[in-house]
Amino acid sequence: MPSPRRFLAGLQTVRVWVALGVLAPLGMLLVSGLMLSELRREMWARADDTSRNLLRVIETDIVRNVEIMDLALQGMVAKLENPLVAAAPEGLRQLILFDHVVTAEGMGILVQFDEHGTGILNSRYPSGLGGSFSDRDYFQVHRRNPDAGLYISKPYESRMSGAYTVAFSRRVTKPDGSFGGVVVATLRLSHFARMLSKIGLGPDSSINLVRRDGIRIVRFPYDVRDVGTDVAGASNFQRVLQERSGRFVDYAERDGVQRLFTFTEVGDLPLILSIGLSTDEIEAGWRAKALMIGLTLLALFGLAVLLALLCGRELRRREAVEAELARLSVTDGLTGLPNRRRFDAALQQALGAARGDRPLALLIVDADHFKRFNDRYGHAVGDEILRGLARCLAAAIHRPHDLVCRIGGEEFAVILPDTDEEGAARVAERLHAEAATVAVASAGIPAGALTVSIGLANTTSGGSQAEFYRAADAALYAAKSAGRNRTCRAETRPATPHLRLVAGADVVGTVSAP
Repeated sequence: MPSPRRFLAGLQTVRVWVALGVLAPLGMLLVSGLMLSELRREMWARADDTSRNLLRVIETDIVRNVEIMDLALQGMVAKLENPLVAAAPEGLRQLILFDHVVTAEGMGILVQFDEHGTGILNSRYPSGLGGSFSDRDYFQVHRRNPDAGLYISKPYESRMSGAYTVAFSRRVTKPDGSFGGVVVATLRLSHFARMLSKIGLGPDSSINLVRRDGIRIVRFPYDVRDVGTDVAGASNFQRVLQERSGRFVDYAERDGVQRLFTFTEVGDLPLILSIGLSTDEIEAGWRAKALMIGLTLLALFGLAVLLALLCGRELRRREAVEAELARLSVTDGLTGLPNRRRFDAALQQALGAARGDRPLALLIVDADHFKRFNDRYGHAVGDEILRGLARCLAAAIHRPHDLVCRIGGEEFAVILPDTDEEGAARVAERLHAEAATVAVASAGIPAGALTVSIGLANTTSGGSQAEFYRAADAALYAAKSAGRNRTCRAETRPATPHLRLVAGADVVGTVSAP
């Protein structure tokens, strides 16, 4: 067995120091490699989450616009198939078909074509302008197929406006069942381009909206040469068509750029939406960090402190991002109020605390006739109304432990711990008064135009959260059924809840809860 002195002497040899000098950076390289691999995985996971979230947002916007236009088309078809409307003079039919028509931002025109493809009535241009449109694919499809339903056309250049457009159409059937023409709503592709340009993707990333048959409607970055191109034969499209939704990494046949493709079918429509994030852009930040750590390894121990500082900064940055994401996960993006997730957690906690004689009140607040504001002024004004209503509701709540939430659409909820029924009714009065102050000057909507209906439930039992919420929700619908702009109370303590309608704090009627 070697003596300690001989062992220490061996450590002082050149070979040992060389070995230690090699092993030390190799160990740092191994540790750094593991860290870089994990960082790369996180960047890809973050890119995947980002693309999925963007996909949902864009899909929702497209579905909403199509639903709006389809409602307008169905309304036109129903009116045209009414014999009284069909026999009315042209001017009256124009007023019936296009007065108060729901239009989306970027929407072109609404047109009625007869069975020969001639424009009979038009929401914007003179009738008959542009000649016959029987050559359009939407006209031919409806003429051949009575059951085509809502048809989305190939994109085309409008003969009237010159803008690249896509048409949404439905068939008109005569009383004898024969083909009576087509009603069409158009949407300019510039609407999609404006919407997608706000997303802020990198220059090598892309967004595609393609029909199921492979006809591309629009691509971003926008290039008119991409409009209407057929990509049915592309291997990437065949994979998308087969899988319907998902993700994969491959090279795009259009430009040869490798991308992370995330795709989905757009609701029940024959459309496929895909987002392609460039892999170079996804890994750009990771590569910069890899280079920085590699340079740090060249300096070995001398730059170890700098490496630790950089890692610490990155960790702090990641913690800040995670904290912000945690905050956003319980915050409504439009109004800044707590969202449905936060509401559910807060209501469960409040019910758990409502023991003995400690009351708990819940108000469900819904904007009356909100769809009319959206239909008349557009969704941008509708969003401004919701933001204004959120500010007013929050201003009406003074106690720090009360909570105002947006739980969906135009519906809000107010949780009032330690508040009995009469106290909640007084709060409801303030909410009515505050809601009446909402105004949108830019759209010409004065104060007092908006009213709310409120459902009130009160409990001291700390019972079921679902039952408590249903009681308040049933009270809300009772308030709406009774004429809106009022509060209806639900008595939650009896086995079968009852509802009392109130204007302000005065009871004006009693009905059974549904």
